[in-house]
Amino acid sequence: MFFNTPTLMTWGRIAAIPLIVGVYFDDLPLAMASRDLIATCVFVLSAITDWLDGYLARKLNQVSSFGAFLDPVADKILVCASVLVLVHLGRADVFVGLIIIGREIAISALREWMAQIGAAKSVAVHMVGKLKTVVQMVAIPFLLFNGTLFGVINTHQWGAWLIWIAAVMTVWSMVYYLRKALPEIRARVK
Repeated sequence: MFFNTPTLMTWGRIAAIPLIVGVYFDDLPLAMASRDLIATCVFVLSAITDWLDGYLARKLNQVSSFGAFLDPVADKILVCASVLVLVHLGRADVFVGLIIIGREIAISALREWMAQIGAAKSVAVHMVGKLKTVVQMVAIPFLLFNGTLFGVINTHQWGAWLIWIAAVMTVWSMVYYLRKALPEIRARVK
């Protein structure tokens, strides 16, 4: 189902990515604080739809193989594009960007390979991957906002800590998935 309600929400998340990136183009007549606020709001709404589309797919009985494919693709592109923006703005370290983006590529390739050899269950989504995603989804808007929230929370400081925690969790989750796949790989590689 290409166009049911949950899948449309996922398409919306993909459509939001150029807005998050484009708001930082130099020729826009916006102050940096306005750009940060727009990017943050778009990212937060997109992150909410990540949870909501899955919930609605199950609740409305609209789960589809296409939606199951598109949802993680949208998440990965959203996170990777946002991390690249943060690196470009100097709000995230290049090393963090390499870790996060490299892991997404490596685990996506691993999952594809495991599916081809009939061992997809060995690399099914696990709680460590979900926790990593939650930390990323909090760190990124904090760094996009880059100011003081509610007059108390220094989002840049919190975001900087959280993005490094997310990077550590990214490596942890990658090692977890690789260890789960290793027996299948050893059994098939001669």
